[in-house]
Amino acid sequence: MGEEGTGGTVHLLCLAASSGVPLFCRSSRGGAPARQQLPFSVIGSLNGVHMFGQNLEVQLSSARTENTTVVWKSFHDSITLIVLSSEVGISELRLERLLQMVFGAMVLLVGLEELTNIRNVERLKKDLRASYCLIDSFLGDSELIGDLTQCVDCVIPPEGSLLQEALSGFAEAAGTAFVSLVVSGRVVAATEGWWRLGTPEAVLLPWLVGSLPPQTARDYPVYLPHGSPTVPHRLLTLTLLPSLELCLLCGPSPPLSQLYPQLLERCWQPLLDPLRACLPLGPRALPSGFPLHTDILGLLLLHLELKRCLFTVEPLGDKEPSPEQRRRLLRNFYTLVTSTHFPPEPGPPEKTEGGVYQAQLPRACYLVLGTEEPGKGVRLVALQLGVRRLLLLLSPQSPSHGLRSLATHTLHALTPLL
Repeated sequence: MGEEGTGGTVHLLCLAASSGVPLFCRSSRGGAPARQQLPFSVIGSLNGVHMFGQNLEVQLSSARTENTTVVWKSFHDSITLIVLSSEVGISELRLERLLQMVFGAMVLLVGLEELTNIRNVERLKKDLRASYCLIDSFLGDSELIGDLTQCVDCVIPPEGSLLQEALSGFAEAAGTAFVSLVVSGRVVAATEGWWRLGTPEAVLLPWLVGSLPPQTARDYPVYLPHGSPTVPHRLLTLTLLPSLELCLLCGPSPPLSQLYPQLLERCWQPLLDPLRACLPLGPRALPSGFPLHTDILGLLLLHLELKRCLFTVEPLGDKEPSPEQRRRLLRNFYTLVTSTHFPPEPGPPEKTEGGVYQAQLPRACYLVLGTEEPGKGVRLVALQLGVRRLLLLLSPQSPSHGLRSLATHTLHALTPLL
């Protein structure tokens, strides 16, 4: 695994599986949206080779050339998604999960019926434009990581119990069980009903809110890819402070006018100071003053059972490498340990037919980069204990023999939070 430089170029293609008609093409270069489009001949060739394999009952899932990785995935025999990436060392796992998120975004905003029973291609193309903003955020250099981990990006507020109590009271007054408080696409607090949302909508909904242009209030129709893919719900959002929003998932009632501004002000005006304390949590994720070792440049904590995660590359101020490079390093390390060392889900060792247990899975691994230059490079360490997995990005001053001890101490400190 190596640093990916500027992130390379990514092309995402969406086609109708039966006809091969392109529905859209989105591109990014160096993490930013790009207007560069693939020639139609290339699009046709990529889809053609995939269809050729299907006709021979061969499933073509991925391919690599000298400087490009390609991944294909079909959904419901109706939609084919293809992604091409020139990022150095990018894994198929990361691109496969990208395609899953993209299809989830399409269902979220258009509905499964429109995608599996295509009656009018031109109308579908037009409807899918509503998903471009969300899809482009997956292709860009996002500060979130839920698209890869399939866990909800969360933050830990300083006065969490106070906010949780207010949220529950607001949900009861609003008449819905599905309410969350979101800062910059990350969940600060949520009702039990919201936490019971399935994958991928639990990840997609806060991500959608974080990707939309600022607005005081919204009444947004959404489908739930897992829970209600064909019947739309209403996603109501109410801005409390810049980048801090209340999100409600509901049916035909309540009307937005019932919530804004009277109920909103009555429930949340007394909590302005705790709400303001949430604003810096976007990039940091942890409360100010939380004790972390000074060698930690970034961390990713996953609760594999609850499907929630904490992700930050700015725990202790400005140091090299840049936040963008840190995010890429942790993303790469996550895909490495997930596909190579650790299982995707926690569980006991599996028993074979002969009654013999398989070899124990590793609990920790580490990677050292850039040791040829003193004081340069970074250390990466991963540790799994039960349902929690911790990945740390550490400065070059951190000795290799102390990585596991530092990770264990950090995991124990973070465990009460998630």
